[in-house]
Amino acid sequence: MTLYLEGKPVSSELIRKTMREAVIALKVVPVLCGSAFKNKCVEPLLDAVVNYLPSPLDIPPVKGVSPTNPDEVIERHSSVDEPFAALAFKVAVDPFLGKLFFLRVYSGKLEKGSVLYNPATGQRERIGRIMRMHSNKREDIDSMEAGMIAAVPSLKNTKTGDTLCDEANPIVLGSLEFPEPVISLAVEPATQNDKVKLSKGLMALADEDPTFKVHTDEESGQTVISGMGELHLEIIVDRLKREFGVDVKVGNPQVAYREAIRKPARAEGKYIRQSGGRGQYGHVVFEIEPLEGGKYEFEDKIVGGVIPKEFIAAVEKGLEEAIQSGVLGGYPVIGVKVALVDGSYHEVDSSEMAFKIAASMGFKDAMKKADPVLMEPVMSVEVVTPEDYVGDVIGDLSARRGRIDGMDMRANARIIRAFVTLVGMFGYATDLRSKTSGRANYSMQFDHYEQTPAEVSEKILQGRI
Repeated sequence: MTLYLEGKPVSSELIRKTMREAVIALKVVPVLCGSAFKNKCVEPLLDAVVNYLPSPLDIPPVKGVSPTNPDEVIERHSSVDEPFAALAFKVAVDPFLGKLFFLRVYSGKLEKGSVLYNPATGQRERIGRIMRMHSNKREDIDSMEAGMIAAVPSLKNTKTGDTLCDEANPIVLGSLEFPEPVISLAVEPATQNDKVKLSKGLMALADEDPTFKVHTDEESGQTVISGMGELHLEIIVDRLKREFGVDVKVGNPQVAYREAIRKPARAEGKYIRQSGGRGQYGHVVFEIEPLEGGKYEFEDKIVGGVIPKEFIAAVEKGLEEAIQSGVLGGYPVIGVKVALVDGSYHEVDSSEMAFKIAASMGFKDAMKKADPVLMEPVMSVEVVTPEDYVGDVIGDLSARRGRIDGMDMRANARIIRAFVTLVGMFGYATDLRSKTSGRANYSMQFDHYEQTPAEVSEKILQGRI
């Protein structure tokens, strides 16, 4: 600026040198305009990367920790003379080479055919091939050294975020932290023939993308995929079709409802069968009552040996199976205490199976008399939003049968904490983005089960929700 104000010439080299120093010191952020259409401004962008952004020699040494002592900090300078250390920051699935692991080399030099050590797993990995990746082709190279990004195929015990290093000088570099998924969809193959291909495709995509999760819901048996947004999952589904040839059906995950009781009840279960030979006889009397905390408890109150000890274990087992399917919609039962208070047996015809069936019958009868209700999962939700959108966010949460629990400030944003039913959170990511111009985000986790309102319960049981 002084040269300019004094009317002296300012060279391009001086501008670039000064700009580079300012960028590396984090005082200036270069901004370039361009478009993917016809590759507008791509070359000036690449030139700016070379001219202004730091090279590996311009940044401080990378810090890691010892695998055996997390308190021991180890530094590696960006030099070929240092022990080798690299971070596997990305995994890609190649149709011909299988998994490709992208490595960012922080120090040292590695020749093709060498063996590396993964301190996270304690396993060795042989590097049989090293490739420099270009946009549309691969180039085989003999070595990689500090400052380079290269790809190696077919590592067996490495995943995204792992460190690969010299076994004689182990180090664990700071692992990548990935946010938890915020939206889920249920998927199933369109045909039975696609079932195996769907499983393989989902596993491959999950290995490639750490923000994409796959699990099987134990309650519903559905395959549930989770990601960072609806667009993220749309692309996953599209890739399943294009790359793995799997046609899938997509829908909302089923909600894991529960059943509970609101008052005590007494009932008996009697199972009697005569079939010409030895019959079946089991007879039990139960008292059930609501139990706080959503747990299940069994109490044996039999006195005088009216039911022998060997049959009481069968009764308890029958109850454990019976609570897995309630009387309203077949959902598991929570928050109930069952007391076995009376019963009878037959010297010849009684058996463990008879008492097991009688226990199941008696429990179902007691549930019907105990005013059963449907329970739904309630999530603890935290929304971080700019102040301008607080009213819209709170109104939307209330419309989803949410209950506001509190609000705080964080920097220039407002944090809204609420309890919202899980069924009300379907599609929330898109609605929140729409209402806040994409400036808000949220996280949620399961908190507790709560009684479903009668009108909502009726719709659920009729399959309308």
